[in-house]
Amino acid sequence: MVRLIGLIIVSYLGTVITASSEASTPSVTKTGRGNDFSSLCEGFKCRILEDVNSQIEDMRRKITDGGICIPSFGIKSDTLCNQALESFTSQAPDPADDALSTSIYDRKLEELEASIDAPLHVLYLRQLALIREKALQSYRSGTRTTEASTYEVMMNSDALFVSEAQDVTREGSDWEYAMERSHLQTVMNDLAASQKRTVDVQLKGAQQHSTAMQFLQQQQQMIQQLQMQLYGQTSPWNVGVAYRVPDTNFNLNGSYQQGRANVQLSCVPDEYAPMLGPNGFTNGVGPGNLGLSLNLSF
Repeated sequence: MVRLIGLIIVSYLGTVITASSEASTPSVTKTGRGNDFSSLCEGFKCRILEDVNSQIEDMRRKITDGGICIPSFGIKSDTLCNQALESFTSQAPDPADDALSTSIYDRKLEELEASIDAPLHVLYLRQLALIREKALQSYRSGTRTTEASTYEVMMNSDALFVSEAQDVTREGSDWEYAMERSHLQTVMNDLAASQKRTVDVQLKGAQQHSTAMQFLQQQQQMIQQLQMQLYGQTSPWNVGVAYRVPDTNFNLNGSYQQGRANVQLSCVPDEYAPMLGPNGFTNGVGPGNLGLSLNLSF
């Protein structure tokens, strides 16, 4: 009886071990098949990325090294990404109805799109910087050369930035230019404020100059009034007389200006007398060797 119970227990344990081994075999096989499928998808993804990266490198040289923006960059980026995804779906093995393979397939598609989008996004940001600088140059030029108001020039520069930024933005992605636009507007506002301060300083300086001129004119009028009170009505005649005594170095100067007379005697050698003959310049002057100058003020 004991021997019979032992045989039954041994037989039961053998059945359990066999069933456990058979149950674990499909899991191991399924994992191995998933690794093989992942390796195949990774190989196709790497080959597609190698071709796409060569095209992105050509774009990078034009943008970074050449400093130019690629027209319709957003559309070209979207087309490049879609073509890469289509190539992957046409070349990679079909995951069929296997949940594990489908998960691997979807993950590789996401990795492929992210690997293409990341370098394109870097080039997109670089082009936004170029477009922003172009808009700033347009603003500076507009404020110097056009008669439009500062606000109008600012709006035109902002519209230029938005138009070209939309052209390089990839639709359906997380690419956006709001931050660059805000930075552009901040810089233009700062420049406008600086220009306004400069104009205000210039106007203030002109006003101070005008005030000083008015003050000087008032002082001159007061001086003239005082002169009239002291010397009476001044004459509009200004007369000047100069006489050189013949064969001497003496000059006699006389003047009459604003009702006041002034006489001056000076000793100045005539350095050019030998060049004008033995009698010097005096023989060439009118009667009495008299020189006359006349100034009239009205």
